Amino acid sequence: MNEEGEVDDSLHPGLSEDKIKELYHLMMLAREFDEKLFKMQRSGKIGTYASLKGQEACEIGSGYALEEHDWVVPSFREMGVFITRGADRVKLVQGWMGDTRAFQGDENTRDLPIAIPIASQALHAAGIAWASKIKGEKSCAITYFGDGATSEGDFHEALNFAGVFKLPIVFFCQNNQWAISTPRKVQTASETIAQKAISYGIKGVQIDGNDVLAVYKATKEALERARNGEGPTLIEAITFRLGDHTTSDDASKYRSEEEVSPWVQKDPIQRVVKHFQKIGTWSDEYGAKVKGEVEKEVEEAVEKAMQIPPPGPEDVFKYIFKTLPKDLEEEQKELLEEVNEKKSLQDKGDAV
Repeated sequence: MNEEGEVDDSLHPGLSEDKIKELYHLMMLAREFDEKLFKMQRSGKIGTYASLKGQEACEIGSGYALEEHDWVVPSFREMGVFITRGADRVKLVQGWMGDTRAFQGDENTRDLPIAIPIASQALHAAGIAWASKIKGEKSCAITYFGDGATSEGDFHEALNFAGVFKLPIVFFCQNNQWAISTPRKVQTASETIAQKAISYGIKGVQIDGNDVLAVYKATKEALERARNGEGPTLIEAITFRLGDHTTSDDASKYRSEEEVSPWVQKDPIQRVVKHFQKIGTWSDEYGAKVKGEVEKEVEEAVEKAMQIPPPGPEDVFKYIFKTLPKDLEEEQKELLEEVNEKKSLQDKGDAV
C-alpha cells in the first residue's frame, strides 16, 4: 500500500477488507492510548513514557501476523503489539503508572514485559527460540528493537547464535531514524540494516514500515519460514519517530521541522484512510464511529487503572530474590515497623 492508499494486487497479503478494517481499528486504538498516556505524563499521573506515534503500522502489522503460541520479546515502545495481542488494557495503563503488578498474574502469557536496556532482549529471544526448537514446538519468537540497538554487541551475538542454530526467531528492527539524538546515518557504515543478516547466514528483508500490509506480509512470511525450520529473519522496517524519544527528551534540540514534516505526510493511519477512500468504503460516519469506540475503550481503561490501590511498601523487596538475604529481611522488617508506627501516629492524630 503506497502513500496514496493504492495496493499492488500482486503483493497483496490476502487480507479481506474486514481484516484491514480491524488493522485500522487497532492502529487508531494504539494512537489513542499513545496520546492519552502522553497527556497523563505531562499532568504527573505517570512517569516517563515512550511514544509510538508514527510507528503504528510496524507494531499492528507484525503483531497481527503472530499466532497465540508465539513469543513476544519487546523493547519499551511496543504497546501496539501488546494491544494487538489482546493485552489487558487496564494493565497496560497500570504498567506505565510504574506498578509492576501489571506484569503479574498470567503465568501462561508469552508476551514478556518491556525491556529498557538496549538490545539485551535480542539475546533473551534467541534463548526462548532455542528452547522452543529443543522442545519440538511450532512456536516462534519475535523480538523488537530500534536502529540504535544494532550498534550493541548483544544484537550481533543474538543474530550469530540464531544463525548458527537455525532458530525459529524473527528480529524486527523498527528503524525510526533516531536513537535518541543519534541519527541513523552515523549508526553504521552499511547501506542498510537488513543487509547485516548476510554475515550471519540468515535472511534479511527491508520493508516500508509505514505500510501495514507490507509489515504484515513480511512478518507472516518470516514466521512461516521459521516454523518450517528455515531459520531466522532480520526485518528492517523503515519508519519514523514522530514524537520525542521519551517524555524526558526534546527532539527539537537535534532535528528540524523540515526533517519531520515529510514523515507527517506519510502517517501510516492516514494511508489506510486513503485506501478506504479509493475503494469507496470510507465515510465520515465510519471514521467518527471508530474514533468514538477507541476513545471510550481508553478512557475506561484509564479510569479503572487510576482506581487500583497502590502497592504496599513491602513490594520494594519483592521479585528480586527467590529467598531474601538476611540483611534485606532485616531492612524489610525495619521499614514495615516504621510505616506501621507512622500510620499509628496518624490514626491517633485523626482521632484527636
